[in-house]
Amino acid sequence: MSNRSWFYASNGQQQGPYPEAQLRDLITRGMVGADTLVWTEGMSGWQRAGDIPGLVPGGSAPPSLSHPGAPPPVAADGYSGGVLSADLPIWPLLGRSLLFIIGMLLVIPAPWTATGFYRWMISRLYVPGRPNMGFTGQPLDIWYVFIAIGVLTYIGSADLYYLQYLSIPIQAVLSWMVIRWIASNLSSNGQQLPIAFNGNALHYIGWQVLLYVSFITIIGWAWVITAWMRWICRNISGTHREVIFLASGLEVLWRSVVFGIACVFIIPIPWVLRWYAGWYVSQFALADRTV
Repeated sequence: MSNRSWFYASNGQQQGPYPEAQLRDLITRGMVGADTLVWTEGMSGWQRAGDIPGLVPGGSAPPSLSHPGAPPPVAADGYSGGVLSADLPIWPLLGRSLLFIIGMLLVIPAPWTATGFYRWMISRLYVPGRPNMGFTGQPLDIWYVFIAIGVLTYIGSADLYYLQYLSIPIQAVLSWMVIRWIASNLSSNGQQLPIAFNGNALHYIGWQVLLYVSFITIIGWAWVITAWMRWICRNISGTHREVIFLASGLEVLWRSVVFGIACVFIIPIPWVLRWYAGWYVSQFALADRTV
């Protein structure tokens, strides 16, 4: 394989040919990832780089070989669909999460710690057909939102119940603004993606209120979260593929309970945090739109 020339797909277009040594250099530099589609002479079609043995760490499946010739056409979106995944090292994830929480508690640093957390998390995502995910948002874009979220963390601990109830719709609006900001600042291979979250603010408030009410049922919140995630996915636009949420209410329930119980013992937190976060990311997938 060392003497082969390789092509890779980026934004629906083929790049190359590159000698294998140069392709491996692109992999090392992060320009070609495990989910990037690649092709070399003898392969019947484009395959994920991570599925080529020895090309990307973790690859295992053999490439499908066929007749020699030019690379087949690349699909407009680069990939038809698949589940998202994330590479979340235990200690960096714990450190970033703690920094995020501390920033919120201290209020003033919140825009910087939150932006840094989202930038790191998104850079660890593997999205089918969207290599080298990135986040272009800046701390001062919506600094007032994160300051308000930090202030509300103290209102939630106050004994004044009317303030706590009043904070529920306010928290919902702030969360809605954060989601819109994140969606509008996603990039792939350094290019801005035309993604947008179009969910209505009043509907979002309704979901937040329903979540609080559902805690009366002890376990109903898990099904509310599942339905809420699917509503959010349905309101994501700007992509030829639709985003779907795969988890059931029962899966959200038992995994959240296990996570909560493990956190009580403190020591398991780093491991269950990665376990839960990795699972949650894997419940989002891209699929061909049906309409």
